[in-house]
Amino acid sequence: MTTFNNHFFNNLDFTLNSEEEFYDTVDMSAFADDDAESIYAHLNSKMKLIPFGDYLKRYIYQKAGFDEPFEEVDIREYQGIIIESFAENCTPKAFAPTSSKLSALAKNWLTQTAVSRQTVFLLGFGLKMTTEDVSKFLVRAQRERDFNFRNPFEIICWYCYKNGYTYPKFEQLLESYEQLPMNAEVTTFDATIGIREWFQSIATEDGLMQKLAEIKTENNGKFFSVSAKRAFNSLYKETCSIIAQKYNEDEEALARRKANDYLDEHSNSVMLSLEEKALRAKKIRENFKTFTSDDITESDVEKFLCCGVPFDSKGNLLKFSHSALAKHFNNKRMSRQHIRDILTGKVDVDRFDLITLKFFNIAMDDAEMNNKRRYVRFTEETNKILADCCMGDLYITNPYECFLLMCILSDYPMGAYADVLEKSFDEN
Repeated sequence: MTTFNNHFFNNLDFTLNSEEEFYDTVDMSAFADDDAESIYAHLNSKMKLIPFGDYLKRYIYQKAGFDEPFEEVDIREYQGIIIESFAENCTPKAFAPTSSKLSALAKNWLTQTAVSRQTVFLLGFGLKMTTEDVSKFLVRAQRERDFNFRNPFEIICWYCYKNGYTYPKFEQLLESYEQLPMNAEVTTFDATIGIREWFQSIATEDGLMQKLAEIKTENNGKFFSVSAKRAFNSLYKETCSIIAQKYNEDEEALARRKANDYLDEHSNSVMLSLEEKALRAKKIRENFKTFTSDDITESDVEKFLCCGVPFDSKGNLLKFSHSALAKHFNNKRMSRQHIRDILTGKVDVDRFDLITLKFFNIAMDDAEMNNKRRYVRFTEETNKILADCCMGDLYITNPYECFLLMCILSDYPMGAYADVLEKSFDEN
């Protein structure tokens, strides 16, 4: 392997570069004076969404040991390595039949912002990756969850990478799995970590098939993550409680104003005694609606989590395509429809759902006024949740996660959050 000088290494270290730019921004005096403006400027001018193709190039560059600088390697060299490696490892162009040439597919993989999840697994075989390599591509390059140990296809892929098996062995194992009978009494697990550890104890091929047989059901064993849904439900309940409390504070303040207005209006009245006026004012102050978390709807949560996003003439949130930060925040909106789909089990929970709810819950905690302690708490507690769901730690190279990390360091996180979103729509 070629030894890189510092210049080459830094160009390849996406995380280090992002961290340096992050701290350069938050340590500036301008951040303390106008955090929203500093955050917006960082996202709009310095923050680059690193495409999947760059991760793939870096992986091949480091594995092949190129002598020339990273930026000077022609894409055709990467294509050639992919084609040669796929042939050496007996890997087809795709999991399903395709008329596309491998050279064209390789060029797409090297230039695309994102690829399908299955493409990552195919590249795992074609480039003879380790389980750790594939995990990094899934979590960092794709910004998705790690291996899904509730999905037999991904389990078999993982088993092959773990043992250094090539694609033909994968096909053989997949065929063996497909011939297994359905299991009416499927094994259940309380957490993602539990099923992951259960499979990691496998020592033989027979052991693999035995465990796969236990989870094979009519839906082919593809279950939503229990851990992720459990974490979401817990965070969502906390979010609803916070919103209910804010509504109660508003209702109580409104009742106090009404009581004061009543006293002002009847201050000169001689029809009522001072005691009667005070008693009626007290009843007005105490007569306000009280909200609980059960009263909070998906629309209420949307209103708080999408604060700063303007509405159209029909009262719907503007699409993120109207935002100057659209490329950074695409598909990261906690809309009422998205929340409803998660709660009803129509879609799985992803890392951004968990990160966003955790950010809101900590940002709204008025008891924590020290910015650095708040930041440490957010990163530690969020990373614990993500680790329990096999989703990987907060990744500062991801623009959306960098945005939330910057906001949590500001004096008023939700204020900075809303101001940046509003500014992104105003300037597009």
